[in-house]
Amino acid sequence: MFPNLSEDLRRYGRYRQQVKALLFAPRVWAIVAYRFARWVHTARLPSIIRLPLKALVTIIAVYVDIASSIELPPQVAIGPGLFIPHTGYIVVGSTSTIGRHCTLTQGVTIGHRGGGQVSSFAGPVIGDRVYIGPGAAVLGPIDIGDDVLIGANAVVTRSVPARAVVTGSPARVISMKGSFDLISYDWREHDAERAASLAAGESEPISGIGEAADGRRSEDEMSSSVSV
Repeated sequence: MFPNLSEDLRRYGRYRQQVKALLFAPRVWAIVAYRFARWVHTARLPSIIRLPLKALVTIIAVYVDIASSIELPPQVAIGPGLFIPHTGYIVVGSTSTIGRHCTLTQGVTIGHRGGGQVSSFAGPVIGDRVYIGPGAAVLGPIDIGDDVLIGANAVVTRSVPARAVVTGSPARVISMKGSFDLISYDWREHDAERAASLAAGESEPISGIGEAADGRRSEDEMSSSVSV
């Protein structure tokens, strides 16, 4: 709990900025409440301790949801370094997974996709250092690669390769520059995984621009290319 929370807080600045965020930022309250709830959910505690803690978690969740409009269920696995820059309605489904040093902006929805011809309660698996822009929705049993940038109001229902930048509804790949300029943390210049991903992005050929997020052409594009 505490190592992950410490890495979360480090993304809010120096010690003074961290204390200020803890005292006055509801979005940080939501992160602290999530880390505590996650610890209670996963820790092997005797029933005599676990049951009162679960009751406390429920009470805290009610107040934090009201204050922040951010829902981070304890069933969600979220890596260290979570950053929420603005307080605003955010919903993360309980079957989702989020990697380390990710950024969730206001209005983001992450969860399962149901209805129509496809019904699944499995949520997305989001990689490391992913930036999800305002109003974006990431839905269904899909994989979002490391260092992906999801633009504002994008609707992502298909898997996205590492380092892609996607926008639109449905989401399309518009570049392979990734989220490197938007994800900041103290030791990013010394992060071997980030450096390897950045090097891979510089060496790989640019392809798939304008295609649907999983590399296939959308139905609208296919229809427009058919002669009538």
